[in-house]
Amino acid sequence: MKKIKSGKIRRKRFLISALLIGSIVAVSLAAVGVVYAVIIIRDLPTPDQFETRQISQSTKLYDRTGETVLYEIHGEEKRTIVPFEEIPDTLKQATIATEDDDFYSRPAFDWRGILRALWVDIKNLSFRQGGSTITQQLAKNVFLSSEKTITRKLKELVLAIQMESRYSKDEVLNLYLNQIPYGSNAYGVEAASQTFFSKSVKNISLAESALLAGLTKAPSYYSPWGSHLDEVLSRKDGILNRMAELGRITEKERDQAKKEKIKFAPPSLGSIKAPHFSLMVKEYLVNKYGEDAVMSGGFKVITTLDWSMQEIAERVITEGANRNESLYGGKNASLVAQDPKTGQILALVGSKDYFDTENGGNFNVAVQGLRQPGSALKPFAYMTAFEKGYPPQTILFDVPTEFLPNNSKCPIIPNFNETENDECFHPQDFDPFVGPVSMEQSLAQSINISAVKTLYLVGIKDFLVNTHKFGITTLNDTWRYGLSLVLGGGEVKLIDLVNAYSTLSQDGIRHNQTSILEISDDRGNVLESYHDNAEKVINQQYPRMINKILSDGGLRAGLFQNSLGLTVFPGYDVALKTGTTNDYRDAWAMGYTPSLVVGVWAGNNNNTPMQKKGTSILAAVPIWSAFLKEVITKYSSEPFNNPDPVEVVLKPVLNGQYISGLGIHSILYYVDKKNPLGPPPQNPADDPQFINWEAGIFNFLSASPRI
Repeated sequence: MKKIKSGKIRRKRFLISALLIGSIVAVSLAAVGVVYAVIIIRDLPTPDQFETRQISQSTKLYDRTGETVLYEIHGEEKRTIVPFEEIPDTLKQATIATEDDDFYSRPAFDWRGILRALWVDIKNLSFRQGGSTITQQLAKNVFLSSEKTITRKLKELVLAIQMESRYSKDEVLNLYLNQIPYGSNAYGVEAASQTFFSKSVKNISLAESALLAGLTKAPSYYSPWGSHLDEVLSRKDGILNRMAELGRITEKERDQAKKEKIKFAPPSLGSIKAPHFSLMVKEYLVNKYGEDAVMSGGFKVITTLDWSMQEIAERVITEGANRNESLYGGKNASLVAQDPKTGQILALVGSKDYFDTENGGNFNVAVQGLRQPGSALKPFAYMTAFEKGYPPQTILFDVPTEFLPNNSKCPIIPNFNETENDECFHPQDFDPFVGPVSMEQSLAQSINISAVKTLYLVGIKDFLVNTHKFGITTLNDTWRYGLSLVLGGGEVKLIDLVNAYSTLSQDGIRHNQTSILEISDDRGNVLESYHDNAEKVINQQYPRMINKILSDGGLRAGLFQNSLGLTVFPGYDVALKTGTTNDYRDAWAMGYTPSLVVGVWAGNNNNTPMQKKGTSILAAVPIWSAFLKEVITKYSSEPFNNPDPVEVVLKPVLNGQYISGLGIHSILYYVDKKNPLGPPPQNPADDPQFINWEAGIFNFLSASPRI
């Protein structure tokens, strides 16, 4: 009995001690919290200090010398305060619908939103969610930074509460609409309306109200003058839907507003050089450091741009595009120049004229455009073939060939005089069929039939693996690609293609592409700086084989004919590959030395075709040549590295011989494509392409007995 009683006493004492300790800890934590809150609140501004708040510092972009200013981001705030009654109700309601739909019915903060955001942040171990009301956003934009910390969030809450104790809901909304940034230096709704619509905010429509309300989430990204206009308009429609759901507008009003075609004022970026490049860098900065930090953080950004080279690029693009428009109906062109030894972008022109909105000039074709590359992908198919063991002398037959086997709708021997069947695939060449041709001649002459056969031999999968290793970021929808891929049956970006050719020029060493040399903050602290990040992606032998072929002026002479002079630069090794899509929508010139890679695209930004004479040799090569002629003298002459000698292979077809004791056959008769250097296939007809390839050869030979 005593033991039981004694045990109860001990437990009671333990509970009392635990409660005492817990109380002390709780009081201590509360005291710390009070002290912390006092420290936070002590230095906070009051809501009356709107007119005396600190002026933000602009971010400046420089060329690689650090002397030429390319662009000053939000160096000056354009703002015109307008009375609350002059702001349309449609804009007020659109703003509330997208930012804080319970604005008028709840206090300065949304505790449910804060808890929800806190839960997401805890799960992700990062500050991703904000949960901010309009009042909180006003406090943050006026007085605080955009740093994602608990301290900043607490300050924001305190300021929001103070504001709503000082101002009515209408006054808070009025302050918000007259203070918030809308992009392009426009602060407040009046400046935004004048900037983007060239009219006072009191005269804007419902559709324009919804569009303006959508800009504040990310003013740079959602700028109507940027590269994301489709997303801007989609966001506008989403806000209209939300307004209808909340009963702020009728469904009829919503539908009419969706149909309205909004007319934007022409872009006005102030003083800006290399606009496509500068805005590309700005987007990178915003994505990494946040909108507010870039707008007001006073960053100094040294870019990789060579301003003297950029001036030449802009001039030759303007001259070349004007010439193409008069001759071929191609109104635009784009150029990217890159140092292949560092991955640094030296010049970038996204379109002929950024401010030519009628022809989509603000669209950055080099970075945003997905265009079919025509024959510009062929080098990577042949490189993959060399990697698998096919020598450059390997013989293929450039003869009429149907590549869709075992299909009754597709004749084994295609008749090009008949209407082409969309269910078949028998590509043509720009020049007459030549019969037997080596892989190196096929690449240099850009022959289509033999290129498709090469892709079949190496396989689409391995071909795509190499293109991605070399720097192509697209061509990921493998399910939709066929053998036409080597002729441009997929979409790429010019900036990626330049990176891939840069990797070729460096014998298979890829240097990560970059547009930044250094970023420092307003105190001079370096936030990031350039470091070369290189990776060897393939054995050097195979890119060297490609470089030798593409830099051989004699091999490409037959293709370029009268334009050959545009491709020759005395004293310099210059490789070149062109590409033209079948419908003449895209013309390409991809040329390089061991020290410089230059890619040019010519066409129309709206993807309409040029006239049939608008081939790469006539529309793109002259621009490329004009640029290289002026800049190549900046570099010392440097030859490409020669590949190692190719060992003689026992199979005659791999050594440039197409006639043997067995007669004349396609390569599939002698080679198992899974093991090209191994024994010949026991039954060549097992390959689904064999019958078609053989038929094409025998038909061609019967019509050309001299072979």
